Amino acid sequence: MSQSHQQQALSRCPGCEEPLEPGDLFCGACGYDLSAVPARPEDHPTVAITVPGGEPGHAAADGPARGTGPAGATAGGPGSVEWPAASEVDSSDTPAPVLRPTDLPGLDSHGTPLPTSAPDEGAAPDDFELAAPDPRTAAPSAAPAAPPSGARLCVACHAGQVGDDGYCERCGHAQPRERDHMERELGSVAAVSDRGLRHHRNEDAFAVSSAALPDGSPAVVAIVCDGVSSATRPDEASAAAAHTANESLLESLPRGTHPQQAMHEAIVAASEAVNALADPAGRPSEGDPHRHRNAPACTLVGAIMAGGLLVIGWVGDSRVYWVPDDRGDPPARLTEDDSWAAQMVAAGLMNEAEAYADERAHAITGWLGADAYELEPHTAAFEPDRPGVVIVCTDGLWNYAESAAEMAAAVPPDSHRRPLHSAQSLVRHALDGGGHDNVTVAVLPFAVPRRGAGSAHSGA
Repeated sequence: MSQSHQQQALSRCPGCEEPLEPGDLFCGACGYDLSAVPARPEDHPTVAITVPGGEPGHAAADGPARGTGPAGATAGGPGSVEWPAASEVDSSDTPAPVLRPTDLPGLDSHGTPLPTSAPDEGAAPDDFELAAPDPRTAAPSAAPAAPPSGARLCVACHAGQVGDDGYCERCGHAQPRERDHMERELGSVAAVSDRGLRHHRNEDAFAVSSAALPDGSPAVVAIVCDGVSSATRPDEASAAAAHTANESLLESLPRGTHPQQAMHEAIVAASEAVNALADPAGRPSEGDPHRHRNAPACTLVGAIMAGGLLVIGWVGDSRVYWVPDDRGDPPARLTEDDSWAAQMVAAGLMNEAEAYADERAHAITGWLGADAYELEPHTAAFEPDRPGVVIVCTDGLWNYAESAAEMAAAVPPDSHRRPLHSAQSLVRHALDGGGHDNVTVAVLPFAVPRRGAGSAHSGA
């Protein structure tokens, strides 16, 4: 039979039952190739099928008619067809298929026959079975052993012990160094030190303490030191100086030594401690043949409140400020820097604005260390006649509040009641300003009744 005859005989697509137009070569709905439809045999007559519940019909040229009655109905007359019974129908009332997938033979992509039944439970496992246990069903592993009591725990995983190298032995996280940020509050004095935002370590150090004078009255001490970055081991120098000066004061003040004399002796003792860190002349350190020419060095500034006196002492460019509780009273800077700029101003060669604008302004002319020109401790004693707070700080703070008025504006108004909060706020002020240097500040509230004009005494 020719293709044209076949197409004329087809009124519906054999693939999807969509109506066809004469001359169609492909089904417009499913793309069925109508030229591949085999020719209909002409020696088989159309079989009449009786559909229960409806009129008998004849099979059209495109296939037998679909029954609309209950499944399992039989056709009447000779040559009738028995339809297989369906146990149920789907939502469209179409009889469910009789055959199951396992009833039909098939091959996988490698040509292997597909299984027609479930595998035996005793069969060997296939090649893809996991060798490791299923983590969903495996028993949980034992928890890591707790670190010994008193061990330093990791700040990242909170479980591992920190080794001597500063790294967690469990997760390997580097730990912050203890000196990166330090805080201490002791009665009426508090201090905070921070590495800042630009330096790789904190080269500042502080010490705060209290002692009893022979008459039983208290003495409060604050020492702040700033390591000279151009020197070797500046962090060791500042730590040694702060510790030694503090210990010297705690020894001399209870013996009845005048606070101003005690401060002078403390600075001398601190200088000797820093000198001891230097390598002996002619014996350079391993890996640095010139270290003995660049001895550890630092600056020092301290304050003592005892017997109604405020005694200060310093070497270098760390400072002491006085900020009255009544902000209507003028604040004051109580120290003079050992610096190039201060020398230019003192000699009348420059005014203060010009001197501190020069790139040499912060070059210090006095410090503690084996290579210092000559140790010249500065001390001064004041008898304040009104309450206020004493601010003892490194240049990491006063670079962002240089004048007395600027420092007073940065000091919180409740500093006399909350010295630690005040120190924290001042460190934050420096960090917010850029944090280019290490920042250390001690705050000492000084409470005295109003009693007329005060006096000041100074010496060297």
